[in-house]
Amino acid sequence: MQKDYYKILGVDRNASEEEIKKAYRRLAHKYHPDKSTGDEKKFKEINEAYQVLSDKKKRAFYDRFGSAEPFGFQGGTSQGSPFEGFPGFSAQWGGVPGFEGFSSGNVDFEDLGDILENFFEAFGVRKRRRTYERGSDVEVTLEISLEEAFHGTEKELHVRTYLRCEACRGTGAETGSKMVECEICGGQGEIREQRRTFFGSFSQVRTCTHCGGTGSVPEHSCKLCKGKGRVSGVRTVRLGIVPGIRDGQLITVKGKGEAGTRGSAEGDLYVRVRIAPHPLFRREGDDLIMEKKISLLDVLLGKRITIPLIEGGKAAVVLPSGFQFQEPLRLPGKGMPRFRGAGRGDLYIKFILEVPKKLSKKAKALLEELKKEVEG
Repeated sequence: MQKDYYKILGVDRNASEEEIKKAYRRLAHKYHPDKSTGDEKKFKEINEAYQVLSDKKKRAFYDRFGSAEPFGFQGGTSQGSPFEGFPGFSAQWGGVPGFEGFSSGNVDFEDLGDILENFFEAFGVRKRRRTYERGSDVEVTLEISLEEAFHGTEKELHVRTYLRCEACRGTGAETGSKMVECEICGGQGEIREQRRTFFGSFSQVRTCTHCGGTGSVPEHSCKLCKGKGRVSGVRTVRLGIVPGIRDGQLITVKGKGEAGTRGSAEGDLYVRVRIAPHPLFRREGDDLIMEKKISLLDVLLGKRITIPLIEGGKAAVVLPSGFQFQEPLRLPGKGMPRFRGAGRGDLYIKFILEVPKKLSKKAKALLEELKKEVEG
């Protein structure tokens, strides 16, 4: 029967490392054999639980399989093979490359993904040899005005990044220099290392960083890029902005990021568009909103007003007497262009009533007469 280490320490399965540590200290103090309340068996059980739950890898394995040991066999520093339950395993598989040392039980706990990867490699199921890595993607921010977002525009960006070395055309080699076998990996493109795991001793294979997995290097490296095939510089990019683009939108420019090493593919450039605040208009989707101050007389008597437009020019609007200024006035089709679509949004005008702070005696008298006229 498997032990519930979380129950032993009295913590939840989602408990943090700090909560586990506090629970362990409290229980260890309570059940220490030297104390009057001590319990040696309980104390050992608490220690066992803490040894597993305080170790990230052991805890992950325990959470997944319900045991701290692989398949429930005794591991760690105990004697014997983790495959003692499978007679003849060592004799049958011990000679397979990568399975050396399966009879040894003195192993370390390692990541299960690495174990399985090495297991498949031992049977020839190996990933294709990697070439030099593709250049990294680059992200920059571009600020434009609301007018530029309306009309569309073209911008020139200057991005500091890695560029292909023109002296060697990205190869990393001097002109005329031939490619020779990598002295680090012996032309294999990979390096084999012995690793001890809870399964036993494995031969782990990793890509040679010196040659990037190709197995060969230039006989004489390019003096300008030191054999990297790329140099630091500034890339100039012409970028077209489509009318109606929105704030925060991301534009992808393929192949304009960092140059890869020794001729490998370039990364991409991501441009995050930010639209600067406008002094007059506020954008909501494809609509525009603006505020317009009016007086009490404008409301009572009506007025002809002019409204500025985002594309330039003005629109004439007649406000009838007694109009409901609390409701925004809508001008259809006077908002922003719909991004990659037909038509435009609308323009909404919010009116702000200006009330005079001081009135002359004559003005007050006239308003009193107006009040009597309206209410009478």
